[in-house]
Amino acid sequence: MKKNFVEELRWRGMLHDIMPGTEEMLEKEMASAYVGIDPTADSLHIGHLVGVMMLKHFQRAGHRPLALIGGATGMIGDPSGKSKERNLLTEEDLRHNQASIQKQLERFLDFTSDEPNAAKLVNNYDWMKNFSFLDFIRDIGKHLTVNYMMAKDSVKKRLTSEDAEGMSFTEFTYQLVQGYDFLHLYREMNCKLQMGGSDQWGNITTGTELIRRKAQGTAFALTCPLITKADGTKFGKTEEGNVWLDKKLTSPYKFYQFWLNTSDDDAERYIKIFTMLDENEISSLVTAHKGAPHERALQKKLAEEMTTMVHSEEDLENALKASEILFGKATEDSLRNIDGETLADIFSGVPQFEITAAELNDGLDIIAFGAQQTQIFSSNGEARKMIQANGFSINKNKVTLEKKITQDDVISGQYILAQKGKKNYFLIKVI
Repeated sequence: MKKNFVEELRWRGMLHDIMPGTEEMLEKEMASAYVGIDPTADSLHIGHLVGVMMLKHFQRAGHRPLALIGGATGMIGDPSGKSKERNLLTEEDLRHNQASIQKQLERFLDFTSDEPNAAKLVNNYDWMKNFSFLDFIRDIGKHLTVNYMMAKDSVKKRLTSEDAEGMSFTEFTYQLVQGYDFLHLYREMNCKLQMGGSDQWGNITTGTELIRRKAQGTAFALTCPLITKADGTKFGKTEEGNVWLDKKLTSPYKFYQFWLNTSDDDAERYIKIFTMLDENEISSLVTAHKGAPHERALQKKLAEEMTTMVHSEEDLENALKASEILFGKATEDSLRNIDGETLADIFSGVPQFEITAAELNDGLDIIAFGAQQTQIFSSNGEARKMIQANGFSINKNKVTLEKKITQDDVISGQYILAQKGKKNYFLIKVI
């Protein structure tokens, strides 16, 4: 059975503002709706996922999702929620980013179906690039007053904020360009609904107003809340920056860990917003989690669902193996089954040393290895004492004073993992 789109968003906590008549329009026809996506990078990050999930639910409800790559608007910069202009892109960069983003969207949306609600990717650069300035201000600009545009919150905030540097004319025209996108899609694809984050309400309603004045048509707007963390800090940021969907920018292991490390309150909200689990499944998970919060059932399920959806089952398995190595009772065999890139990723925060392959040819004395070739131990005496107390491991195996470090101890092609006590890891790179 097809789900009621608005009801689905409502129980998931994904509905912020909705224009009157939107729900009725969606109930009586198969509609098209679009979400704009910033093309300034060649990967989406998890901040984009709310909009993508809205499109996914929209398609699942029997409607047609349109993903709009903002090629033209990406050359301008959106003032909403920002204090500075964006960097401007070349067409070559835009096309590269568009191709990369579509591959990621294919993990969420069906672009290839023969059904009338197959998803479609569009780029506003394609219809804006030949639009002359004079044509634009004559055909579009005259339909909206400066008073109307100045009244938008995104404009007012930029003009009145003490920290802002003001707003350029380029950025001021952004809502006109976005409004024209809606008009174009309304005319060419019968698109009657634009969706986005709550900070986009002003830009979206500019589009509905332009459609009313220019095409004598009726269009609708729907927004979702801006996602924050329970402590009020920005969602989707880590110390390293954005959490990307491209595994070259954020590894599946780090992606998995991001969701696993969410707070209880955040996990309860995020599992509704970012997964396709139904209401009963989520309710059962929440109940189980509240009964035994230390088992982190919500976080584990959230991390598993997200890693599989964005990456793959295989990437999830590798992430679970990697987590076991760091936090569980892993063996040397599990270490040897992890590729070097993932191993380096797991232990990116631990002290690292380098030794040469030549030093291992004749076997390196374990004391010399721990206290001289590396600084795992502060002295030979400390190394001897720890090893005699059975407190030093190489690749998860306890070692004795007779141990020699050889090429056989190198795992993943170039690493040796040392462990002092229970929690102190060291990664040694063999060069």
